[in-house]
Amino acid sequence: MEQPKILIAEDEPHLREVLALQLSTAGYDVIQAPDGQTALTRAVDVLPDLVLLDIMMPQMDGYETCRRLRASFVTRHIPIIMLTAKSEVGDRIAGLEEGANDYVTKPWQTKELLLRIRNALAWSKQQRSASPLTGLPGNASINEELQRRLKSGEPFAMLQIDVDYFKSFNDRYGYNRGDEAIRLVARILVDVTQRRGSGKDFVGHIGGDDFIVVTTPDASKAIAEEIIAFFNESAPKLYDPGDAAKGFVEVMNRRHVPDRFPLMSLTIAMVSTDRIPVQHLVQLGDIAQELKAHGKGIPGSVVVGERRKPSDAPGGARAA
Repeated sequence: MEQPKILIAEDEPHLREVLALQLSTAGYDVIQAPDGQTALTRAVDVLPDLVLLDIMMPQMDGYETCRRLRASFVTRHIPIIMLTAKSEVGDRIAGLEEGANDYVTKPWQTKELLLRIRNALAWSKQQRSASPLTGLPGNASINEELQRRLKSGEPFAMLQIDVDYFKSFNDRYGYNRGDEAIRLVARILVDVTQRRGSGKDFVGHIGGDDFIVVTTPDASKAIAEEIIAFFNESAPKLYDPGDAAKGFVEVMNRRHVPDRFPLMSLTIAMVSTDRIPVQHLVQLGDIAQELKAHGKGIPGSVVVGERRKPSDAPGGARAA
């Protein structure tokens, strides 16, 4: 795996070398710059994963360097930690106002510096994989979360949520209202999971109208049922009153003939690893897809849970 690249912008050679040694020992690939202007050039050239930026530098100080990094489309996404000898609140706020993500005061504690770097890198990675529409973690973060849960061996439940008849809604009302519907689902998932979950749960946006919630087996059914209750109450309000009253929309099909489609509903495939052992992501996905396919054949919103015994063949999913 490629080592994260950290650009150090520090004008004092001794401090720069100390930082480089500490970070390389911690497993980072270090690039050095003696001043702000050089830091800008190297940031564009190498696109580091993080910039450690001293405030007091000749020619161009850290504030201006940070401002220019944030102004460029190429570098604006890179997390920045300000390194300063100034401990006054005003100086720290000034750096944050220019777009810095965090700061460390000289003399620094190595453990604290490394922890702040790890946190900034983790935040940046999550932001890059997040859905721009909902702000929820995307596929990369979802896979990492599921891999982590499988590796820990601690039982968990995965809810895979699919919006039924979303395409007909999108075709009828357009992309803006389609986006509104997707954001509604995201809000419901987050609100219900925060209220019903343990605080260690996970909500992700797979893409399009597909979402995922990871929670504990004991909380999964209540979360799934409450998600459906809130969605069934809220979704009709997304439609024009006439369509909501009729309970369907009419959309032209490929033959230019109007077809009727029901109002949107949810299919939730619920897989609990305390019911059946799951060894890897592919197996988890296969079970969820089987359950979801079964649920799609049931009218309205539905939760379909795994009820097989561990010794059963993979083809026996039934509604919970």
